[in-house]
Amino acid sequence: MKHINRRSAMSAAVIALASIGLAGCNRTPDTIKIGVAQPLSGGLASLGKDLANGVQLAITELNKEGFKLNGKVVTLEMVAMDDKANPEEGVKVAQQLVDAGVIAVVGHLNSGVSIPAAPIYAAKGIAQLAISSNPKFTQLGHTTALRLVANDELQARAVGSFAGSQISGTKFAVIDDGTPYGKGLADAAAEKLKGKKTIALRQSFDDKTKDFAALAAKLKAEGIEVVVSTLNDFQVVALIDDLVKIDYNKQITILGTDTLKTTDMIKETGKVGAFYATSIVLEASEFAGGRKFLDAYQATFKIPPAYGGHYTYDATYILAAAIKRANSADPAKVSEVLRKMDGFAPVTGSMKWDDKGEQRYGVVSVYKVNGGRWESIIRSDNWQ
Repeated sequence: MKHINRRSAMSAAVIALASIGLAGCNRTPDTIKIGVAQPLSGGLASLGKDLANGVQLAITELNKEGFKLNGKVVTLEMVAMDDKANPEEGVKVAQQLVDAGVIAVVGHLNSGVSIPAAPIYAAKGIAQLAISSNPKFTQLGHTTALRLVANDELQARAVGSFAGSQISGTKFAVIDDGTPYGKGLADAAAEKLKGKKTIALRQSFDDKTKDFAALAAKLKAEGIEVVVSTLNDFQVVALIDDLVKIDYNKQITILGTDTLKTTDMIKETGKVGAFYATSIVLEASEFAGGRKFLDAYQATFKIPPAYGGHYTYDATYILAAAIKRANSADPAKVSEVLRKMDGFAPVTGSMKWDDKGEQRYGVVSVYKVNGGRWESIIRSDNWQ
């Protein structure tokens, strides 16, 4: 009878188990989860759902094509959660997405949510692809924080430049929603307007306020001609209603920012003297690949896009390319590849990040409603 050395047998068993473990770690999964964290309820729900729709549309197309990793067909799955545009809820959602095993997260809309959520994703090496524009998002030092659009430093310069040279009137009011995005951008815009216009009124609210009767009265009493606003669209609608009540709506020009440039605001055309919006989110129709996206979006969701779904659509395609290039479903490896990529984006053309996570191809446009849609009247990546 042949005797087997007990120690040798145990060593062989350990090696075999280790090999199985390594194979399990490197195994190509059947499903890869992509997280989405956006406001899916409340006043910003239409914007958040639009951003989620962009991800879902891209995933549907990629799955239909047969997305492959290591030669194996893998199903991409969206895991969407409602951050309610609330910082505390956003932190909870971020942890839930990490626990769900997502490879990356497309989120969040609000800077005030993206910023506190960022360390949670970073701790696990999970890329955070955000449309948030407050500069602090990429100043936290997290290599996983990647912005999809220009930041508010450029947008503040656009507000100051356009309002200072293209809008008549000298008495201005600057109002904001009290969030890191809104207050930060309004403060920067007010600074850019110094020496160009008289800021007769500067006031902050919160992002839930809908009663602007007192503000409307102040605007009339001060003889304000132009309102620079970072309020949400539903808040500006409420402000316009209060201005109408005191017959001081046609005397006012409103210059808003991203959260004003929505489909809902188009309905308000003609209720004030004029309104414009600066935006880091360009219309899909402005890009060569926009028509195909718009047709697919309408066919899938039976509504037109409300905000920036084409950016999250592109981000999902860039993410899919990064997964293939990394040849891995490991979040940290994918995040590392993403940061160095200059990837093809079906609608906007390309996405590439600098060493801070800022979008290299970010621009800011100024829009005005024309013919029932937002139309760009000027845009630049170098506003002064």
